[in-house]
Amino acid sequence: MRNHLIIVASALTLFSTAAVQAETTVIKRDAPDTVVVDRPASESKSVTVKEHGDGCVSKTVRKENDVGDSKTVHKESCD
Repeated sequence: MRNHLIIVASALTLFSTAAVQAETTVIKRDAPDTVVVDRPASESKSVTVKEHGDGCVSKTVRKENDVGDSKTVHKESCD
């Protein structure tokens, strides 16, 4: 009878330890990739504003970077 109790106690200890280990969850999250934005070293910008006699105003903005790429935006508004 005593051996039977020792076997049962050993089995319960073994299964309870396995159950505790089975409930352990490890969550690992990787950091997002790093984004690097290279800005141009130098940029030239010219702004031209023209007022017309009829109440309209036009504005032209031209940007050019050191590589030679340029962008021009023209806006016109009338009152």
